[in-house]
Formats: sequence, C-alpha cells, structure tokens
Amino acid sequence: MTISLNQAGKRFNYDWIFRRISFTFRDSGRYAILGPNGSGKSTLLQVISGHLHHNEGTVTYSIAEKPIENDAFFRYCAIAAPYLELIEEFTLAEIIQFHVQFKTLLPDITEKEIAGMVGLEKSMDKQLRYFSSGMKQRIKLALAIFSDVPVLLLDEPCTNLDVAGVQLYQHLIEQYCGQRMLIVSSNDEQEYYMCPERIQIVDYK
Repeated sequence: MTISLNQAGKRFNYDWIFRRISFTFRDSGRYAILGPNGSGKSTLLQVISGHLHHNEGTVTYSIAEKPIENDAFFRYCAIAAPYLELIEEFTLAEIIQFHVQFKTLLPDITEKEIAGMVGLEKSMDKQLRYFSSGMKQRIKLALAIFSDVPVLLLDEPCTNLDVAGVQLYQHLIEQYCGQRMLIVSSNDEQEYYMCPERIQIVDYK
C-alpha cells in the first residue's frame, strides 16, 4: 500500500490548516504526525483517511502500483480517534459483531478474544454507555488494531488511558501491527516512539 500526497492543502473557510504537503507513505512504514495542540495534526490524518476532502493538491492510494479509488480507501484502513463515537446503546459484544460486518479480523483472532486482550472480557454484555472513557478507548484501539487491513491510522491513541492502558497500547502495536503501515497523530512520545519517520505539521503552514 502506498499513500501519496502531492502539494496537498486543507482550509476551513479562509484559514489554511496546512498547505503544500508532498509526502509518500509506504508499505510497513511507521510515521508520526507531530505538532502542538490545534496545529492541524488530526485534520491531516482525516485527509489521509478520506474522512475530510483536501482543498488543493492530490491524495492518491495504490497497492502494487495499481491505483485505488479514493472513495474505496476505507476498505484498506482502520482508524481510532477521540472524535469517532461508539454506538453507546450497543453492548461490547454487539459493537464487536457490528464492526466485523465491515472489517474482517486478523487471522486467528476471535470476537471474544478481542475483549480479553484489552481486559474487558467480563463486560461483554454491558452497554457501552456504562463504560468509562478509558474502557471506550481500549475498545476503539482494539477494533482498529485487530482489523485485517494494511493501514492503521491512530489519532492521539492514548487519550483517556491510564498507565496500564498505555502499556497495553504499546504491547498491541508491538505484537499486532506487523508489517502494516502505521500513521500516528500525536504530541506525546509514548504514543509514537515506534515511528522513525516524522512529519512536523508546523512546517506546512
């Protein structure tokens, strides 16, 4: 999988969030998008994911040099972000079952094992509205990381996690990221320490 940005820019009304980003994300690469709060890290990640449309330049996707239509990229990526909401009327079992209707799981990973791996196996029949913010974040990460897709997009992945939750996140990345492309938007090194390639969003203002 390759994601290529060529002179890409995004604005809201007349304010440019970033401009003229040219960068190529490649198979199995690990990338961090860095910058202070409010600098546009999340906006860039959403443009990469296709959730937001860019206002200038191009964003293209390909596998083995074969192009992928922009509106089909969602099939090849999984994203976890604080602004993506869970359906709180669902139980944990139901949200996992709902998710796998759209994304297959990594080989040899079952729906029940997902809950166990994030320490929530006793909450399978509990509605998500009764989960703490940290429990919800664990589920968001699990649903993304255990999806069988070539690209993982993580926006501030340790939001609402305690020390044990951060350690869990790092373990899941080390064990299950494999050779997939990983792009992390963050200003916290414990979230992106595994990413040798880094983009400073303030360089594109």
